[in-house]
Amino acid sequence: MKLGFLTVALGNLGLDETVKWAAEQGFQALEIGAWPLDNTRDYASSTLDVKNLDEKKASEFKTLFKKYGIEISSLAYYDNNLDADLNVRNAHIDHLKKVIDAANLLGVKYVGTFIGRDITKDITGNMREIEKVFPPIIEYAKRKKVEIMIENCPMVGWQKEGIQGNLFYSPALWREIFEILPDLKLNLDPSHLYWLDIDYVDAVNEFADKIAHTHAKDTQILQDGLYDNGIFGPLFRDGKRWWRYRLPGLGEIDWKSFISALYDNGYNGVISIEHEDPVWEGSIDKVKKGLILGYRNLSPYII
Repeated sequence: MKLGFLTVALGNLGLDETVKWAAEQGFQALEIGAWPLDNTRDYASSTLDVKNLDEKKASEFKTLFKKYGIEISSLAYYDNNLDADLNVRNAHIDHLKKVIDAANLLGVKYVGTFIGRDITKDITGNMREIEKVFPPIIEYAKRKKVEIMIENCPMVGWQKEGIQGNLFYSPALWREIFEILPDLKLNLDPSHLYWLDIDYVDAVNEFADKIAHTHAKDTQILQDGLYDNGIFGPLFRDGKRWWRYRLPGLGEIDWKSFISALYDNGYNGVISIEHEDPVWEGSIDKVKKGLILGYRNLSPYII
């Protein structure tokens, strides 16, 4: 396995500086944020401007990564590909195709995104939308020698309070969606499974053949918020949430068990730290220190 991180936490810091710093800290891979430059989503950034990437620039980037011995584990663009507003949906899909094009130019195998959700439809209606929307995306990626992987974040409250904004968050839904889209892959993030009370080791064991990439993000249960509101309480209002994301080793996930399960099932890909820890945010310097903490906590388990 290789240890890396998602570049989003460093904002729009350029690739040159990011790659050099990552190599100096011992990281072996980077998951490159590839949102549009004009973007207002939280936890989204543009380390790579895919819209203006050409063969010459791609060649320069490949030389840069080779110089520092860093692998690109995937390109990351997580947005709602089933948005109820067709203009917004089509804009997201158009940009996703640009990310796929960029992956092809860079020789990167995986592009990560969300399924998303049309909140005007029920789950059955969304499954019909998935059957319609995603096969052309996957075929487009195949022609570019790229595979699509989906992260299992429910994105609760993303579009509407209390509603899951990404219908790819539980094993039952994964099974149904993989039945529709057998070529789809999984970017497995145990942090979401933890607060959903889904066993992340069992998930590794069942879906090992689908796991193309993993996120390393931890979860801390906030007992005061849980006592006040229960699991149906507000996730974000007035600071009264009942869980929060942490850097690996600073929450409650058993990383030894999770990584051991990955090894047991033959996974030899990248474990990519996704930094959304509010304690280690606020400046590039703090984010870097947080990434170093995550590296130190995970590296004993990775060969």
